[in-house]
Amino acid sequence: MLSRMIQLLKLCSFLALIYELACADPLNDPPDELCSSTSNYTAGSPFENNLKKDLFLSLSSNSSFKKFYNTSSGNDPDRVYGLYMCFNYVNGSDCQSCVSLATTDIVKLCPNSKEAFVGEEFCQFRYSNQNFFGQLDVRGNIPKQNEKNISEPQLFKGVVNNVLSNLAKKAAFDPNMYATREEPFNDETIYALVQCGTDLSANQCNSCLQKAISDIQTCCYFSVGARLFSRSCYLRYEFYNFYKVSPSSTKSSVRKIWMIIILTVVPVCLVVVLIAIVFRLAMNNKSKKRKNEIATQGSIFCTVPDQHNADFQHQNFQGRNDQQDQEFPYFDFASISAATDNFSDSNKLGEGGFGTVYKGILSDGKQVAVKRLSGCSEQGSREFTTEVLLIMKVQHKNLVKLLGFCIDREEKLLIYEYMLNSSLDYSLCDANRRKQLNWSRRINIINGIARGLLYLHEDSRLRIIHRDLKPSNVLLDNDMNPKISDFGMARIIEGNEREADTTKIVGTYGYMAPEYAMNGLYSIKSDVYSFGVLLLEIITGIRNAGFHQSKRAPSLLAYAWKLWNEGKGLELMDPLLTNSCSSDEFLRYIHIGLLCVQEDAYYRPTMLSVVQMLKGQTVTLCQPERPAFSVGRFTDHYETNPDSCSVNGLTCSGVLPR
Repeated sequence: MLSRMIQLLKLCSFLALIYELACADPLNDPPDELCSSTSNYTAGSPFENNLKKDLFLSLSSNSSFKKFYNTSSGNDPDRVYGLYMCFNYVNGSDCQSCVSLATTDIVKLCPNSKEAFVGEEFCQFRYSNQNFFGQLDVRGNIPKQNEKNISEPQLFKGVVNNVLSNLAKKAAFDPNMYATREEPFNDETIYALVQCGTDLSANQCNSCLQKAISDIQTCCYFSVGARLFSRSCYLRYEFYNFYKVSPSSTKSSVRKIWMIIILTVVPVCLVVVLIAIVFRLAMNNKSKKRKNEIATQGSIFCTVPDQHNADFQHQNFQGRNDQQDQEFPYFDFASISAATDNFSDSNKLGEGGFGTVYKGILSDGKQVAVKRLSGCSEQGSREFTTEVLLIMKVQHKNLVKLLGFCIDREEKLLIYEYMLNSSLDYSLCDANRRKQLNWSRRINIINGIARGLLYLHEDSRLRIIHRDLKPSNVLLDNDMNPKISDFGMARIIEGNEREADTTKIVGTYGYMAPEYAMNGLYSIKSDVYSFGVLLLEIITGIRNAGFHQSKRAPSLLAYAWKLWNEGKGLELMDPLLTNSCSSDEFLRYIHIGLLCVQEDAYYRPTMLSVVQMLKGQTVTLCQPERPAFSVGRFTDHYETNPDSCSVNGLTCSGVLPR
C-alpha cells in the first residue's frame, strides 16, 4: 500500500510539472499573421491557382526533409513566391505538419491577400506576389510574451540582451543560420534560440536579429519568457529547455487539454484510484487462486505442451490471444501437418534464414502458406514472436495477412494467406514473367509498397520500421497487387521517437541504408532507402545485389546516379517497357528513387512525401544529393542457392511465404 501511495505522489508531481510547462509557454493562442491590405486576388484567378495548387503543394512536399525552402510558381503577372522556415530543432515529420497547418491558417487569416505571413509554433510561412528572396524585411515584427513576470526585470534584461546579442553574431556565420545557448540566472537557466532564413547574407541575418532583440527588449523584458516572429528571422528564450523537447508532445492544444485534466479530472481520478487499490488488495488472493487453476490446465496454444514451450508462450503471448479469437485463430499442429502433406518437399515454396515455407490446403479447401521455424533457434523464436505480435496489430491491404499460428513443442508455425503470383523477386527474375509487368503494373506495385510503408510509419497503431524491405519480401496477389511480408526484423519505435540503434546488424546488404549497415542506426528513413532501391530495381529490371559484377559501377545506385547526371537516364529503362512507358514519367520515377537513396538520411523524404510525389505530376522535385555507393559482394541472408536468370543481371532468391 505504501509503495502505491508513493507512486501516486510521483504522478501528482509529474502532472504538476506538465502544468508548469504549459503555463510557461507564451504561445497558447492562435497563430500570428501579417496580411497585405492593399493587394488582393480574386477567387478562381490564375494567382489563386498558382498559390493553392502549386506553391503550397511544392512547399509541403519538401518540408519533410528540408528545414528551409523557397520557390515560386506560375508566370508574371500571376507569379507567386513563397517560403517556409521550420525551427532547426524540429524533426522532419513535425516540420511537415507545421507547414501543412500554416498553409491552412494563412488562407483563413489572410483571405484573398496577395502577400501574407504566418507564425506557427514550430515554423513560419510566407508568400507574396513580389520576389522577396534574399531580401531583409523587418516590417511588423510580432513579439509574444509570457504572462508571468520576472522578479528582477532590469538585471534579467541585461543578461538576456547579452545572450541574444552573442547568439545573433554566432547564427549569422552558421551554415544553418541557427544558434542556441544556455545561461545561468540566479538558481535557474535561460534557454535561448535565434534563427534566420538561409537565403539571407550574414550581415542581413545579424541586422534582422538585432532589430528583433531591440523590439523584444522594449516590450517584454519583464517576462520570464518571450519570442518574436519576423519575416526574415526568429528568436525565443525561456526558463525551460524548449528546443530539446519533442514538438509533438508540446503542442498548444495538448497543453490546454492537460491543464483541464489537471484542474478538473485528476482530483477525482486520485480518489477513484485509492478506492481501486483497496478493492485490488481484497481481490488479490482470489485472483492468485484462479491463476493457479488456469496454469494447471496447460497451454492453450499447443496440443502437446512442454515446459520450454509453456514458458515461451507465457513470456510472449499470455493475455494477448485466445483460441476462441476468430479473427486470429490458433491452428493445431496435426491439421497443418496434414495440409502440407507432412511438410513434403513437393509443397516447398522457398527457404529463408529462419525457416522453410510450404504450400498447404486446409480441410475446407483454402490454400495457405505455412512458415515453419525451428524451435531450436533462439533467433527464430524472437523472429516468430515479433512477427506474430506485430501482424496481430496491423491490417492493411498492402501488408500480407497472417491467418494464424501454432506452437507445438519445438515447432513454431505461421500461417499466411497464399499468394498465387509468389514474390516480386520471382517476377523480376523470370524473363517471361517480367514481360507481364508492363509500366502500369509496375507503377501499381510501387504505389502499393509505398502505401504499405506509409501505413507502418504513420497510420498504424504502432510506428513500425520494417528493416528488411526487398523484392523477395513483397508478395503479389492474383491481381498483381503488392503485399509487404516478413516482419521478423521489424522494430517498433516508441512514442515520438524517430530513430533507434542496435549492436546487431540484421537485414540484406544492397537494401540496408548506410547509417544502419555501418553504425546500427535505423529509422523510418532506413525503410525509405530500401524503398528507393526497390523502386529503381522495379523500373529498370536490374538488381542492385550483384550489380558490381557488371563492371559498369559498384552498384545500381552508382550507375543510376552517373547516367542521371550525364543526362542519360533513359538508358536505365528496362527494354521491356519501351512501348508502355513515356520518357518523362520514367525519368520522374528515377528522380524519386534517387531522392530516397540519398546518403544523408536527413535529406531523404518521408513515405508521406514519397506518396505525394508518386501521385502528383505538379509536385516540384528538388535535386537529389549523392546516393550511398555500396561496394563489395552483396548477400541476402535469406538466399541459399541463387541462380542467374536474366541478361539484366538479376538473381533469384528464396521465396518467403506466398
